[in-house]
This record gives sequence, C-alpha cells and structure tokens, in this order.
Amino acid sequence: MARDIYAYRDVAVQSCVVDNQVRICPVPGQAYSPALIAYCPKVMTDIDQYPLGTFFLVSAKLTDRLGGLPYLYVYHGDPVKVLSPEQTAKFLAEFKRGRI
Repeated sequence: MARDIYAYRDVAVQSCVVDNQVRICPVPGQAYSPALIAYCPKVMTDIDQYPLGTFFLVSAKLTDRLGGLPYLYVYHGDPVKVLSPEQTAKFLAEFKRGRI
C-alpha cells in the first residue's frame, strides 16, 4: 500500500525527556501540541549521536492506533534532517506567516 503523502506535513520536533525516556516532541508554536509524542526512527533518540534538545525537521501525520492516544507518526524510511536553533526559528516564523 502506498503512503498517502497528503496526510503528512512538515513539523519541527526536538528530543526531550518524557517519563524518564528520550522522546521526540513537536516544538511549541505549531499546529501540534508539544505534549504529543512523535514515533520516529530510533536513531533520532540516540543521545550519543544527537544530544538532548536537538531539533529535527520531519514529515509527520497525526494518528491514533485503534482508538488510543493520538501521536505523530514519522515514516522510518525518511531521511533525518537536523535543524540548528536558527533554522528552527526561521521555520516557525514561516509557519506562522503561512497560517490562515
């Protein structure tokens, strides 16, 4: 089954600690709550490779599996794109300008 590319949107996320585990969460200032968890490639939560607080740009969709809690899903085959704090701020500023 092909992936529905229209269900995905660009989201700035960062690594953070939730319940004593490294997780990936949306950066505040976007359509998604920072309380959501993003399910993404495991390499993004590897603090040896990417320090805690690293920003990423991902293509994600909001979903809930079998009526559970909603979460962001990032396709495991997409490349990992790291953002600097300046690039993240620029992305968020463009996002705010593009809102209706």
